[in-house]
Amino acid sequence: MRKLISLQRYATFVVVAFLALACFILGFWFPWVFLLFLVFAALTALGIRDMNQTSHAIVRNYPVLGHIRFLFEKIRPEIRQYLIEGDQEEQPFSREQRSLVYQRSKGAEDKRPFGSHERVYDAGYSWLTHSVEPTHFEDTDFRVTVGGKDCKQPYSASLYNISAMSFGSLSANAISALNKGAKIGGFAHDTGEGGVSRYHREGGGDLIYEVGSGYFGCRNDDGTFNPDKFVKQATNDQVKMIEIKLSQGAKPGHGGMLPAAKITPEIAEARDIPMGVDCVSPAGHSAFSGPMELMQFVGRLRDLSEGKPIGFKLCIGHRREFMCMVKAMLETGIIPDFIVVDGTEGGTGAAPLEFANHVGMPMVEGLTFVHNTLRGAGIRDQVKIGAAGKIVSAFDIARALSLGADWCNSARGYMFAIGCIQAQACHTNHCPVGVTTQDPVRQAALDVNDKSKRVARFHENTLKALGEMSGAAGLDDPCGFLPYHFMTRSGDGQMNEAADVFSYLREGFLLDDGDDNQIYRERWARANAKSFAPPDPI
Repeated sequence: MRKLISLQRYATFVVVAFLALACFILGFWFPWVFLLFLVFAALTALGIRDMNQTSHAIVRNYPVLGHIRFLFEKIRPEIRQYLIEGDQEEQPFSREQRSLVYQRSKGAEDKRPFGSHERVYDAGYSWLTHSVEPTHFEDTDFRVTVGGKDCKQPYSASLYNISAMSFGSLSANAISALNKGAKIGGFAHDTGEGGVSRYHREGGGDLIYEVGSGYFGCRNDDGTFNPDKFVKQATNDQVKMIEIKLSQGAKPGHGGMLPAAKITPEIAEARDIPMGVDCVSPAGHSAFSGPMELMQFVGRLRDLSEGKPIGFKLCIGHRREFMCMVKAMLETGIIPDFIVVDGTEGGTGAAPLEFANHVGMPMVEGLTFVHNTLRGAGIRDQVKIGAAGKIVSAFDIARALSLGADWCNSARGYMFAIGCIQAQACHTNHCPVGVTTQDPVRQAALDVNDKSKRVARFHENTLKALGEMSGAAGLDDPCGFLPYHFMTRSGDGQMNEAADVFSYLREGFLLDDGDDNQIYRERWARANAKSFAPPDPI
């Protein structure tokens, strides 16, 4: 396979160079052939440039198709309505969204002429309400401190970090570029459940160590949790927070398997698994059972990590089950330092269609529910909330902050920053730009130094844009966004404040005998701190 890809990469160049030489020789007998020589010589020079440039991985791997793609990108404004999709059409991310990331990661112009392309009078259109007295931010390195009363090593996290993506799902070069970019920009990089690889460590960027159901990097041979191995991972200075993965937005309640044939020695090293054996991620955890044991596991990891921030990530499913967790927090007194809410719109390298499309709660509703449940239980001020799910712009971040998030994570946004073109071949090992492949030739086209700078620029420019939006709203801090700062047009064409649907509920209301917020109260009454099992039907 490697030889085949190498042949594909260089065959076009060799053929064109040969034609250039042949035309040069024939030109002595047929002068008009010199015109063809000039054409083929120019293409040969272009081929030499393509093989030595580091900015565009797709051109290094597929020179002809790559240039065709860029040609269409240049002429798109004139012909897109006749030949290809519009700015808002392609899924899951539109061309407009991808272009915004590309431009900000390159430090290119990200403004646009001729007004909005949004259909502002259609249902679902959202906008930010602005102030006649805007503010200005000199420093847009916005941060939030994560760590509650029992945390001994709180972490000052950026408001925009790299979401969980494992080495194995992403290539070595992709992981290196992301982590080096995080180091340059001073923000965090979630390892994903695949463990801390050598490429995470080489970059030197801050890490959020994700502990999934496979306990990769901290497991026994039978796949159970190994506390001694966890200590070795978690106490490393590069690891700033530990995140227990309960579920993933794109496929909540679903495990996974990496076939033995796809496991390389480096993946085996990172995951602490043997070669030649299928690598299984169970759907559920074996280290705890029920909400009480989950909180005890949180406390145990906090002690083993020497007091680093401990939290968990989940996509909301049965709302009562999350309330079971909150009741267990109150009963045990063990409060996680953070909770990351992953929406069902989140991405993955591979998921069953039914899970990707129809299982789990979208981020907006999940985030609102988690925020209000913690408020109702009187512990919202002790827990920081992260949000993940198609967050690639400053508007996305501002909206998530208004609904209760303290910071945001993005996976696919940062993938675009390192060159992803949304080919949607992540599960095939044939990613054309070297982001989601373990093929050594394909991933070699992804230049780590160039892409790491793009990652840092994307982060920096997105936070600058967040500062501009916050200033337009008259805020002193982006964390001051509230639901009433946003309006949405409903199906009947009327304007509605987001606060009408996603308002903050009263602090402590779940702990008293009031009669407000009955939907929350009914589920709270059915929640059990000792078990996730539903109560007996009446």
